[in-house]
Amino acid sequence: MLTGIRVLVIGGDARQLEVLRKCAALGASVHAVGFERIPEKIPGVFFVPLGEEVLESADALILPVVSCDNEGKVSASFSDEPLQLLEEHISVLPGHCTIYTGMAKPYLHRLSDKYGLQLVELLNRDDIAIRNSIPTAEGAVMMAIQHTEITIHQSKCMVLGMGRTGFTLAKTLQGLGADVKVGIRGKDEGARAAVMGWKPFETRDLADEVYDIDLLFNTIPTMIITAQILSRMPRSAVIIDLASAPGGCDFSSAEKIGIKALLAPSLPGMVAPKTAGMIMADALVQQLLQDNPNREEGV
Repeated sequence: MLTGIRVLVIGGDARQLEVLRKCAALGASVHAVGFERIPEKIPGVFFVPLGEEVLESADALILPVVSCDNEGKVSASFSDEPLQLLEEHISVLPGHCTIYTGMAKPYLHRLSDKYGLQLVELLNRDDIAIRNSIPTAEGAVMMAIQHTEITIHQSKCMVLGMGRTGFTLAKTLQGLGADVKVGIRGKDEGARAAVMGWKPFETRDLADEVYDIDLLFNTIPTMIITAQILSRMPRSAVIIDLASAPGGCDFSSAEKIGIKALLAPSLPGMVAPKTAGMIMADALVQQLLQDNPNREEGV
């Protein structure tokens, strides 16, 4: 139970609704900012404006999956007004308050450090990243179907990166009958890919591997699909970039060449917000209990 823990949730999309429901159901005192337009109110949740009083009393501040930008602007799908988390807001949080988000920008890191607040980035947890890779892979396949005139079955697909998302995506494409090759870094990843029945190649050799692909899925968050790489790809190919913005593709060059390239970060929140929200809520509750072991007893 979360009895005795005062939770403040600021902004977010449909995923945060699951967080609100779970925290309230487990007995936390929950206040939420930026949810004026939700379809229906959630029992046990107090919907309030962003003000000093709710900040000063918070044991936990929960921000969206991508916390805020480097000016403090917080995404809020259900808000009537733009939300901005300023230094003056962070400065009044109590010293024991922990800030939770999926991933934090330098702005939030700097302010958390300045005021001595613990910052927890939940997407660093393997359990969340692995479970999130499933709706990400399903969303990527959905986009591929929407933006091509061929089936995934018997298509030539390339996945760049063998992390948690890349692995799940390659396995999903293989299950649909695609011919899959995977850009890897290191012998261990190459061995894993080969065992799975995919064709591994070193990402440094990417230019030699793209000449015949139908679909390219990128999970590497650095510029890897350069103008040179694009010039060697079929014009009919489609690129789906799953890396966090700004992605790993030269989108301007792709447009000039005539290759369709789509940036698609945060797919779990778009294609399966309820599932993605439940994943986040479960992990968040575990983290809250871990970080507040004695709150229920009033210690």
